[in-house]
Amino acid sequence: MERVALTPAAAELLVKLTEIHGPLMFHQSGGCCDGSAPMCYPDGDFKIGGSDVHLGDLTVEGLAPIGFYMSGSQYEYWKHTHLTVDVVKGRGSGFSVEAPEGVRFLIRSRLFTDEESAVLNG
Repeated sequence: MERVALTPAAAELLVKLTEIHGPLMFHQSGGCCDGSAPMCYPDGDFKIGGSDVHLGDLTVEGLAPIGFYMSGSQYEYWKHTHLTVDVVKGRGSGFSVEAPEGVRFLIRSRLFTDEESAVLNG
């Protein structure tokens, strides 16, 4: 059971971004200047803290696994949701590597079903 997934469009963009930047990682922003956007960085450029939660690794054929993290405090609010990374046209934060491409990553979420929650918590 996975906590985070990709749309085909996001996977396609990650292939392109990996060609430019090398291996990548995500950190789910907790708000402030960039809203609640999933921020994509070259792997290791964002320093993961001791309270950050690793939600899982996103897989795209031919790429190294792409780690997805969020702060522990934010995880407490989102632990009941499945997250899907998508991409849409428009300008997001200048901190995330997709910004120069004229697109931005965003999160689509849904609550886990009772069955999914049982697997994750079992």
